[in-house]
Amino acid sequence: MSELKIGGTAPDFTLPRNGSGDINLASLQGKAVVLYFYPKDDTSGCTAQAIDFSAMGADFQAANAVVIGISPDSVKSHDKFAAKHALTVMLASDEERNVLETYGVWKEKSMYGKKYMGVERTTYLVAPDGKIAKIWNKVKVPGHAQAVLDAIKAL
Repeated sequence: MSELKIGGTAPDFTLPRNGSGDINLASLQGKAVVLYFYPKDDTSGCTAQAIDFSAMGADFQAANAVVIGISPDSVKSHDKFAAKHALTVMLASDEERNVLETYGVWKEKSMYGKKYMGVERTTYLVAPDGKIAKIWNKVKVPGHAQAVLDAIKAL
């Protein structure tokens, strides 16, 4: 799989989402789409990130943008996570990790000297025409949701 680049077309996908039903990227053409890939529901960084995006939900809506969090957790896990923290962002489940691999965020990581495979916190901004407008790698959570919103407003 070749690396995704700014200006390239964002690969389409359909994934099950929290609440119920599926989310399909192609069906969102005409809106800016924020795809934020995160490692795990209900961990400190991931919770802070989801809360930040949820808190700014009205701002993203006003900017004609949809925010989708994607992790390898199950829909059931997403439902519990969303309910526990009153999240309003859409959470998509990629248990097979196909989308995570397509977007190049399923990587070897290391913690306490142990190597393992996991999600590298990454955000893609997909412009309304379906092209990748911006990529944030190794995201640091504080201020990230605002930076993404600023980038959408600059499209």
